[in-house]
Amino acid sequence: MTNPGRQDLVATLLAEARTPLGLLVLGWLALFGPTYYSLATTVWASDEQGHGPIIMAVSIWLLWRRRELLINLGSNVGRPVWGGVVFALGWLVYLIGRSQFIGFAEAGAQLLVLAGLVIFFKGFRGLNVIKFPLFFMLFMIPLPPDLVGAVTGPLKAAVSAVASQALYSLGYPVARSGVILSVGQYQLLVADACAGLNSMFTLEALGLLYMNIVNHVGFARNMALAVLIVPISFIANIVRVMVLVLVTYHFGDAAGQGFMHGFAGMVLFLVALVLILSVDKVLDIAFRRWEARS
Repeated sequence: MTNPGRQDLVATLLAEARTPLGLLVLGWLALFGPTYYSLATTVWASDEQGHGPIIMAVSIWLLWRRRELLINLGSNVGRPVWGGVVFALGWLVYLIGRSQFIGFAEAGAQLLVLAGLVIFFKGFRGLNVIKFPLFFMLFMIPLPPDLVGAVTGPLKAAVSAVASQALYSLGYPVARSGVILSVGQYQLLVADACAGLNSMFTLEALGLLYMNIVNHVGFARNMALAVLIVPISFIANIVRVMVLVLVTYHFGDAAGQGFMHGFAGMVLFLVALVLILSVDKVLDIAFRRWEARS
């Protein structure tokens, strides 16, 4: 026997799939479904870029929050010509990225395709409505390996130097050789996931999401917080490396490379969030005093 409730659900889903929005979603999945699968089985499965699915989920949530604003724009505000041009450009970038195995181009094409669709149906006013979700989607795109390699090396060296010096100042027997930290009888290699460009990229996304949610009115305050997120990310990475070194020193290499390694990643985001909240509070006080004097 078949379940009537299940039949009703299937019928509802089939009916929704025949709507314009349903057809757009199906077309989107048909186009970018293989891309998402490739990302999920390659770069998103790594420690360095495991934030991709989270960014994607948050982007969908941000777009969903703005659906009413898009609907309220009406149906006669679209710019089919401009939308078609941007959409075609997105298709071209997608085909090049897919055929030439250029991951960031293939994944990045979805921004152009989405922008083209919105402009086609809702014009540039619609594009303005989704500008932050569209920008936030940049953080789910895998960075070019050459760029990551060029920037990550100096970042890891700087994080390692500051972390080792801080621990040495606290009395721990820490020595550094490049990005290898020696503490007691143990040696730790500061990996890309711990202090690389991707890590800072993820924390920058966290900071920008926080800015969007709190939605401060002042442009200067938003810019100040956005700029300060970069050193905040750097400090959070230093704290993460220090935590790993301390765990390894006190509890052994197995603890440092096991559960506590993942826990250190949670510490990274917790420290970054606390610093962002603290800096935002300081900026709030500073700008209030500045406004009171002016």
